[in-house]
Amino acid sequence: HQCLMEAWDGPAAIAFSDGRVIGATLDRNGLRPGRYVVTDDDLVVAASETGVLPIAPERIKRKGRLQPGKMFLVDTVEGRIISDKEIKQQLASRQPYGQWLKENVITLDQLPEPPRVHPSDHDTLRCRQRAFGYTHEDLSFILQPMAIKGEEPIGSMGTDTPLACLSDKPQPLFHYFRQLFAQVTNPPIDPIREEMVMSLTSYIGTERNILDERPENCHTLKLPHPLLTNRELEKLRRVSRGDLLATTLPMLFKVAEGEDGLERALESLCRRASLAVKSGYSLLILSDRGLDQDYAPIPSLLALTAVHNLLVREETRTQVALIIESGEPREVMHFALLLGYGASAVNPYLAIETIEDLFQEGEFGPGDDWDHVLKNYLKAVDKGLLKTFSKMGISTYQSYCGAQIYEAIGLSSSFVARYFTGTASRIEGIGMHEVAEEAVRRHRDAYGDAQIYRNALDVGGEYAWRVR
Repeated sequence: HQCLMEAWDGPAAIAFSDGRVIGATLDRNGLRPGRYVVTDDDLVVAASETGVLPIAPERIKRKGRLQPGKMFLVDTVEGRIISDKEIKQQLASRQPYGQWLKENVITLDQLPEPPRVHPSDHDTLRCRQRAFGYTHEDLSFILQPMAIKGEEPIGSMGTDTPLACLSDKPQPLFHYFRQLFAQVTNPPIDPIREEMVMSLTSYIGTERNILDERPENCHTLKLPHPLLTNRELEKLRRVSRGDLLATTLPMLFKVAEGEDGLERALESLCRRASLAVKSGYSLLILSDRGLDQDYAPIPSLLALTAVHNLLVREETRTQVALIIESGEPREVMHFALLLGYGASAVNPYLAIETIEDLFQEGEFGPGDDWDHVLKNYLKAVDKGLLKTFSKMGISTYQSYCGAQIYEAIGLSSSFVARYFTGTASRIEGIGMHEVAEEAVRRHRDAYGDAQIYRNALDVGGEYAWRVR
């Protein structure tokens, strides 16, 4: 069932009855109180606290509390309280679930090694970094510290940089979003001390009918975390197990056509995604590899949400997993946004290439090897994602994926309604025209004639004050 539905974070308690049995259950984290007492004349009282009815202490035979993820059940016909262990035993022995999982769930280790992996291209690295808006600060303040320490760098609170919609510099689309916070009930979780309830595991593939229990329901690919290395992505690109079939769709548009080119490219991407689903593909890889002087990358978040919302409208979204192969995401918030808007996994190939380039230039300690450095970066993003989830009281990746718990700041309502359906946008702002213009400006910086940027990146200014 975990292959088909996300865990129930809560906070909530549910009471239920079918006329014969009556019971109550808590969410998996036990974030709601639930207590019960049983009297000597077999009256059972359950409520969110004790003492809701005046019962003399000498009449109480036993009392207790609902525990996280457990069930309290009274069978009124048999006249007894059924233990959680007995309920679970009965449910777990209904079908040979263990056997089904063993035979059907696939892990990345079981997939064959790919014949080739995209090599790093040092000659075009600076050019591609500029096309995706990388700055010198991204390298020195974000990527390098993550790869050295294995955790997200921490800065002081407060920022005096303008909002993305008011900035003169072309901004990544990610900067127009803020994660919502739980204003009433969800308590934030401590992702370090409460690590036991946190999880980044996901099951990707076709989601089938949860009420129709069959072995093929758990025929999915199990990922321990949503970040993919280049090698792992190539394994997925060539996967052919049962109904797990992958196809790659380009996230590029013609620079010369500007806004019209971007809109046409998005329409084409959506059309191809829709056809791929009808053709039986269950893994759609949206890729911006292949950018050059003529083609610029579509912002990865825009491409993802355009496809995601189209498939939701066509009622085929649960049949496929969307995987992003992009050079744009590099810091934790970028990944959180992609996952929050429906990505099943992300391959940040340019961030990986950038760290590899820093490694080869001797920017790390003499004792470090490349595998360790890469593992540190992935670990840093994983820890950062759990921290981001926890602020909303969400403890599993499966609950966060596609939840869209963001608001837009400075995007026009018509643009949001079309591509980020359901997202709140309280302040009007830019639309497709400006998004295309910013993508073209970044592309011009990368492939234009400005000698100053030929072998250097823009210095930045997000994290420390800079003259430019």
